[in-house]
Amino acid sequence: MSDSGFDMGLEDAGQAGVYGVGHGDLGGLAAAARDAGLKVLRVDLEACTDKRTLLLRIGTQLDFPAGRGRNWDALSDALRDLSWLPANGYALLFGDAGDLRQGNREDFDTLLDILAEASARWAEDNVPFWAFFELPGGGEDAAEPDPA
Repeated sequence: MSDSGFDMGLEDAGQAGVYGVGHGDLGGLAAAARDAGLKVLRVDLEACTDKRTLLLRIGTQLDFPAGRGRNWDALSDALRDLSWLPANGYALLFGDAGDLRQGNREDFDTLLDILAEASARWAEDNVPFWAFFELPGGGEDAAEPDPA
């Protein structure tokens, strides 16, 4: 049970992954993640519709070391490392992600894949790595990539 009295199981690396949530849910998730001992990292994606801006916002909010995260491969490598942000686990909260999903579905889906791979990699070390996307429609298949 967490300090808040509400345990979401966020400390369970085996359940961690990438999820869509509704507007207004990130505040509660941030509190629950902090209660679970996770480092909470927020990335605002409002009006973000291109890869360059996306990578810049992620790199800035996660305080990537100079030169890291400037392409998809570098982002993947950085998210699997995070040695400059030591923690018992991570919760990445992506606010207003609907603009990216609607404006550039290919980049949105690539980001989801990279985050899912990072979560699986961290789970091998029993470290929870969560990514939550605030999207219109909330969690109902909101963060699922389009079938190809």
